[in-house]
Amino acid sequence: MDEVATVARFFRALGDSSRLRLLEFLLDGEHSVSDCVGQIGLSQGRVSTHLACLADCGYIQARREGRWCYYRVADPRVAELVTLARALAACERIDAPRTASRRS
Repeated sequence: MDEVATVARFFRALGDSSRLRLLEFLLDGEHSVSDCVGQIGLSQGRVSTHLACLADCGYIQARREGRWCYYRVADPRVAELVTLARALAACERIDAPRTASRRS
């Protein structure tokens, strides 16, 4: 996979609101899958799928303890990335409708 495709895959993982909410929840510290289910309000299967995607992209890490699995943010720079994304979204550049007029 080339570098651009890797970066696109990396950002695509943040393109889902449930995954972004999970990531923001995990910024507060390590949580079990059960904690994540309670916070996000999705089924355990859906939460596990989203957690696997985030782990596959390197955003989070898993730790097993018996039958339980705990997740945490893998790199402190993830918090910076989420903060930057929120700041950019607050500028309304991403959601702003295009107002450019067509010339005939």
